[in-house]
Amino acid sequence: MRRLRTVALLAALLLASGCGAGTPPTPPAPAVPATTAATGSALSGLDVVFLTTMTAHTELTLEMVRLGRDRVTDRKLRTLVAAIEVTESDELATMRGWLRDAGPAGTAHRHDHDHGTAAGDLARLRAAPDGEVDRVLLDVLRAHQGAAADLARAHLAVGSDPRVRDLAGRVERSRTAEVSLLAGLAAARR
Repeated sequence: MRRLRTVALLAALLLASGCGAGTPPTPPAPAVPATTAATGSALSGLDVVFLTTMTAHTELTLEMVRLGRDRVTDRKLRTLVAAIEVTESDELATMRGWLRDAGPAGTAHRHDHDHGTAAGDLARLRAAPDGEVDRVLLDVLRAHQGAAADLARAHLAVGSDPRVRDLAGRVERSRTAEVSLLAGLAAARR
């Protein structure tokens, strides 16, 4: 019963953060943990939900930064975007590897993250005139990275695999710091 409440809490967090529109991820049954071949450790159903959701979220982040990176004019924002791209590309490879190693339970529950809010954000970035790209990217990334920090923070309370919890902690800290940096850059533009 506690796991069901936890899954409901994560689903509510995803909806509140704008990451749950459309079809929510279907969590695997918690009683059948996915075992990663490389380490023999078990991923709980909640670990798999977090990894699949964060994988989709990260793919979208990378699409956002790639749309803006060559059009950004602010030097500090360009540096931050480059750092986000490198960090999240590495995290994405790690998460995909863990899900792949977990076998069918790790790959069966793909969360499609391209829903209305994300599609709108991407459309805003694509349509932004050159002089507005910095402002739009700051706005879009701030909300998006804040949602990632919230998701990671929620997983820290319920995750069981130490590697996944460590990743969630790193994601929470880095995305929170990025949101702060993005807010500072936005304030400096005013």
